[in-house]
Amino acid sequence: MNILVTGGAGYIGSHLVHDLVNTDHNITVLDNLSSGFEKNIPSGVEFINADLTNPKLVDILRNRQFDVVFHFAAKKAAGESMEKPELYMRENLGGAVNLISLLPALGVKYFILSSTAAVYGTPDKIPVNESAPTVPINYYGYTKLAIEQNLAWFSQIYGIRYAALRYFNAAGYDPLGRVKEREKGTANLLPVVLETVSGLREKLMVFGNDYTTPDGTCIRDYIHPSDLASAHMLALDYLIAENKNLTVNLGTGSGHSVMEVINAAQRLSGLPLKYEIVSRREGDPASLIADQNLARTLLNWAPRHSSLDSIISSMLPLYLK
Repeated sequence: MNILVTGGAGYIGSHLVHDLVNTDHNITVLDNLSSGFEKNIPSGVEFINADLTNPKLVDILRNRQFDVVFHFAAKKAAGESMEKPELYMRENLGGAVNLISLLPALGVKYFILSSTAAVYGTPDKIPVNESAPTVPINYYGYTKLAIEQNLAWFSQIYGIRYAALRYFNAAGYDPLGRVKEREKGTANLLPVVLETVSGLREKLMVFGNDYTTPDGTCIRDYIHPSDLASAHMLALDYLIAENKNLTVNLGTGSGHSVMEVINAAQRLSGLPLKYEIVSRREGDPASLIADQNLARTLLNWAPRHSSLDSIISSMLPLYLK
């Protein structure tokens, strides 16, 4: 099959591309390199340096045919999305709508979306399953939900089958070292912890230690991008075999607190980490953990790289080099 991977030079997309090159598919990466790196793309993979928001995208992709699209290209900082909603409207919504509008002309049969648990907002029940209300509390989560809804319409009208894969907290790097550059500009906890322990930051801010959790700090479900990549490939197999759309959570079903992450990073690196307890951030739930039973049942998928020690150990070589 001919496969297009948008954002394939970026953090999670590049992990998938490295796995796809071991298959018989023809792979094309489209990326504007705003947060990705060309050196993350394996040799022999066609690369198109382009932006999905470009009004001439139809010309850039003219005369091409793709059976499958894996769509990763997007901005993903929840806090930034509330400060710069116009940016997220243009990049996430505008880029996705521009791409989705071309799917019939490109001959696309299957579309796999990198979505997010942020579509759930602050869930009433933990762990969160796919039937939970989708009430995002930040604009980033809204953009992903809107893309899912657009895909549902195009599926109904054109028969395109899609999978919406709702990630929880992605963290870690390829255990084989094939992804050469770490992601830039991220505000997620684990990268910030590694930046602090490696001396790239002076100290880490811990937002609240008075939550209803065992140590008072927030608990999150961390999932390794290699496990996300395997879920994407299984999702494609599901769409082909079942001819049904798919919406599933991707997480481990367990969580770790901020303090657990800090302590593990210090233990595994052998280095101290300075941190300061500050006030809570508005909108941060005490705990956010996936119910991943549906992905396990439908895809026969289970995380293999997502223990906290495995995640941190896979990150250390890129932060301490």
